[in-house]
Amino acid sequence: MTVGRHEDDGDADRAESFGEMLLGGLLDHVHRLPPDRIGPALADAVARMGGREVRILLQDYGQRNLVPLAGDGLEDGDAVPIDGTEAGRCFLTSRAVEVPVADGVRVHAPLLDGGDQAGVLAVTLDAVDDDVRRLLRRLAALAAATLQTKNGYTDLFFRARRGEPMSVAAEIQWSLLPPLAMRMSRVAVAGVLEPAYDVAGDSFDYALNGDVLHLAMIDAMGHGLDAATMATVAIGAYRHARRISVELSEIYLFMDRAVAEQFAPDHFVTAQMLRLDTGTGLLQWVNAGHPAPLLIRDHRVVRRLNSPTTLPVGFGGDQPRVSEVALEPGDRILCFTDGLIEEHESGEEEFGEDQLIDWVNQLDRADREVHAVARDLSHTLKRARGEATSDDSTLLLIEWRG
Repeated sequence: MTVGRHEDDGDADRAESFGEMLLGGLLDHVHRLPPDRIGPALADAVARMGGREVRILLQDYGQRNLVPLAGDGLEDGDAVPIDGTEAGRCFLTSRAVEVPVADGVRVHAPLLDGGDQAGVLAVTLDAVDDDVRRLLRRLAALAAATLQTKNGYTDLFFRARRGEPMSVAAEIQWSLLPPLAMRMSRVAVAGVLEPAYDVAGDSFDYALNGDVLHLAMIDAMGHGLDAATMATVAIGAYRHARRISVELSEIYLFMDRAVAEQFAPDHFVTAQMLRLDTGTGLLQWVNAGHPAPLLIRDHRVVRRLNSPTTLPVGFGGDQPRVSEVALEPGDRILCFTDGLIEEHESGEEEFGEDQLIDWVNQLDRADREVHAVARDLSHTLKRARGEATSDDSTLLLIEWRG
């Protein structure tokens, strides 16, 4: 409906347009919908704008496939590989992809919430113009935000994303994690954990508080539930210290005390804590037993961010020294756990940091989003290691956009 004006006062006509009616109808009722009705409600909205063959495709935990969400009005079928498909291209670029088909146009729209790429909304329409693109983009954004909100009330979306049986330790770790990706105007973050369905001691966390991005990566010793439990305590202590705004070096002391009080003297957690001022690009960090992060500039590793280290968390090390570096716009920082470089077959050499750097230089050559680079890097490194994952291996990629 075209927006007009009142003749008496010149105020804009508040009559509802088609797009407002469609989105408003969802917004008015979505808070009352049970999680299993979100997909059907979206399919109904798409049908009202002339769309059909609706699929909601969610990223699996291994970050290899897009799996369909089941529901009335939604197309079912096999999972779609992320690599080499139109839906995967939409997912990796965070941009809509349109494909002519026999009966119209197949549109893939990214499901974006806070910069986290949850998956893809795929629909078929007779034709597409700018009005349709705008409305579909807004429907996808509403769907992504709603799925994120309802995820806290259900196992439905978790089950859809799980492509393999998952260990109890991995269940604990995934429940600890923030979204795997965040993309804001000044900063972007993306993380990957391997093996996705059996990870135990590795974890990471981040929070954007005003202009300051806080990050931590940890690796609890051992495997299985013991490691997952230790990681839970370490991340909990990190969040507590971060939220009461203690200094970066003191965060280590909070984590160290929490682990030491709960576990035997020979138990420990390696850790790395970072603080990025997104206004100035000043990066500060503390290292407690992790490999040094890598600074990537103009798509190449230019240096290791070596720094004084302290003992792993739980061993009662001294208050650590804080290191810092001034980033340039577009710089990326790669943090990783030792499982990424120490993997080797019996009697063979370790994969090593030099090989890691070679692969980073090959894979980070184009202007791609950090979540696509992090995913590609993790999977490529796993193949280069002969698909071996005897230890958890985690990477965290941060970009300062300036």
